Amino acid sequence: MTDTVNRSTSAAPAHDPADGARAFELDREFVFHSWSAQGALKPFVVASAAGCDVYTYDGDTYLDFSSQLVNTNIGHSHPKVVAAIQRQAAELATVAPAHAALVRGEAAKRIVEKAGPGYSQVFFTNGGADANENAIRMARLVTGRDKVISTYRSYHGNTGAAIVSTGDWRRMPNEYSRGHVHVFGPFAYRSEFWSDSPEQESQRALHHLERTIQAQGPQTIAAILLETVPGTAGVLTPPPGYLEGVRALCDKYDIVWIADEVMSGFGRTGEWFAWQGAEINPTGARPDLITFAKGVNSGYVPVGGIVLSPRFSGHFAERVFPGGLTYSGHPLAAASIVAALDAMTDEGVVDNAKMIGEKHLGPGLRALAEKHPMIGEVRGMGVFWALDLVTDRATREPVGADVINRIKAELMAQKVLPFAADNRIHVVPPCIVTPEQVAVALQAYDGAFTAVAQN
Repeated sequence: MTDTVNRSTSAAPAHDPADGARAFELDREFVFHSWSAQGALKPFVVASAAGCDVYTYDGDTYLDFSSQLVNTNIGHSHPKVVAAIQRQAAELATVAPAHAALVRGEAAKRIVEKAGPGYSQVFFTNGGADANENAIRMARLVTGRDKVISTYRSYHGNTGAAIVSTGDWRRMPNEYSRGHVHVFGPFAYRSEFWSDSPEQESQRALHHLERTIQAQGPQTIAAILLETVPGTAGVLTPPPGYLEGVRALCDKYDIVWIADEVMSGFGRTGEWFAWQGAEINPTGARPDLITFAKGVNSGYVPVGGIVLSPRFSGHFAERVFPGGLTYSGHPLAAASIVAALDAMTDEGVVDNAKMIGEKHLGPGLRALAEKHPMIGEVRGMGVFWALDLVTDRATREPVGADVINRIKAELMAQKVLPFAADNRIHVVPPCIVTPEQVAVALQAYDGAFTAVAQN
């Protein structure tokens, strides 16, 4: 392992190591973990967290460059959000979704305002998976069609239709939902279309998408469900013309465009919603439905939802929407949304994410790529980046799991929490991250790549 880097961070609060040992024991005896074989798990035990720092019971401080599951956009334990949840718990801890509650309306109003003109209402869910689930339901009901097109490089959640919309391996043991079709989206670095430029990649991916629509029968397709910037699949920023091309195809064939912004929304790309970014969507093409979760309140209370355009809110004005959840618009979740969005606005958090990406993370990661041949490509924007790691830059052969595990171990030794997926290290700190914290993390990444390359 390499030496721990010098770091400027807050002092770790005092915790009892015995509590840490008990936390681990209880977890291993009673907690069943997702996406895991249970026997060999050795979970990292967290005692508390604040800002970009995570603290252990042993007194260590880790710089969180995973944002947990890429959701703590406003950082950990933001005092205004914590206080809002506490106040709401004392005033109205829960209420049936059929009733009106002031805090729920305030939360929905703020989300619609961030989405901008062309959107009217919010349907609240418990998380991102059921947001996508209900968006698919809405699209099917409004269009009278059944099929949903999504991409192979995607993740949309672990409920019935959402997991089958997902493209990666997690779909395969769970294919119980009907009417799902997958296509390859644009990915110039590992092109499925033999493209030699991002522009050509966009054109060929759109051609592939349209030919799939035609072959499936446009009259059978309800929706195209796309992560605006696929996250877990590799932070795949769409090339020029792709999003407006999707909009044009949806208009041509009367198909609903669902933008999955669960991971990319609320500051992650330096915009309130990723589709609003001029870099990837210069014409401002608008989706019909926007799904969200994670970043809207940094995951402090489970919540998700759908932002509806008037076509959808109007459709159900006189028709019953056959869906609902006991905790839809839960008041504690709503209070956390109001406080988080107000704090992000007042404190310039989204602008900070954009600045960090443009001036610090982007340049710093590209400098690392110049130094370390293992880094085949740097992709991203805002505080949403991925390093595509290869054994050979010419062949672009991905590194194996052993290399990724060694890099993760080196980063943990240097007190930086990593996020890894397949052959990639994702660099995804909270939107509040400072230039100084970025410098600490970049030094840790540099040390990790150097150590692994030497062994």
